[in-house]
Amino acid sequence: MTNTPLRWGIMGTGGIAGAFAQDLRLTESGVVAAVGSRTADSAERFAAEHRVPARHSSYEALANDPDVDVVYVATPHPLHHANARLALEAGKPVLVEKPFTMNAEEARDLVDLARGRDLFLMEAMWTRFLPHIRHVRELLPSLGDVVTVAADHGQWFAEDPAFRLFAPELGGGALLDLGIYPVSFASMVLGAPERVAAMATPAFTGVDAQMSMLFGYSGGAQAVLTCTLSAVSPTTATIVGTEARIEIDGPFYAPASFTVIPREGERSRFEYVDEGRGLRHQADEVASRLAAGETESPLMPLAETVSIMTTMDQVLAATRT
Repeated sequence: MTNTPLRWGIMGTGGIAGAFAQDLRLTESGVVAAVGSRTADSAERFAAEHRVPARHSSYEALANDPDVDVVYVATPHPLHHANARLALEAGKPVLVEKPFTMNAEEARDLVDLARGRDLFLMEAMWTRFLPHIRHVRELLPSLGDVVTVAADHGQWFAEDPAFRLFAPELGGGALLDLGIYPVSFASMVLGAPERVAAMATPAFTGVDAQMSMLFGYSGGAQAVLTCTLSAVSPTTATIVGTEARIEIDGPFYAPASFTVIPREGERSRFEYVDEGRGLRHQADEVASRLAAGETESPLMPLAETVSIMTTMDQVLAATRT
């Protein structure tokens, strides 16, 4: 950690931006110093609600604020690339909300820019930094050879064409908003798939309302992943190995508990309770890496972020064939 808290600038004033601002109060690694929006009214409302000292009526002004140490991009998906690029070009380290970009091409462009300027960049896949997921990663070698990864993420949303998850112009659809969690989870355990199969069901606006994915890996492992906007699913995750399996309670992507079930012997239960939404852990990770002079996180490396976006591209392509 740094001795002086990082001064965060938040781009965007939506729900995830507010949740991040609230969770940042639970850590000593950073504070919200400024917020930027496309309108002065939105910035003012957010600043008043979350006690933010500085507010800007443009993303450019936020990116160039000398009192901002690091920028958190929390705008709608289609704006991630341009907004993150704006902050990087202003010389700021950047945390970009998931999905990192709309596609792998945009992701590679941001990574190249950050590396060219020796700036920190990370995808805000906050699940990676939660205590229970860190523990799960430590236990992976004890499972033997991983055979199957299964994960789902389903929520119910009222059919409103103006709501961002149903609006094509806002990057709507189940895959980008919800499916990114199972896809990233499978990547964490098994890496990039060699084969991708997918089936989609469209919503009334044409975006994908439901997506089922089957990934194949070298060595024979498979991942079975689903996401939907139409119903509340268990949102659990399971890693099945030749020696044992791990079953993570739902929602697996948020602070959760899990059980290790060996092929023979007694099961072990690991209970986790976390304060807040769980977003503070990624803020702590950014602070730690910046204090160490590092430009990316080994828990969410940039090469893997690009790989995940490549897989997402392949999933969408598979539904069009």
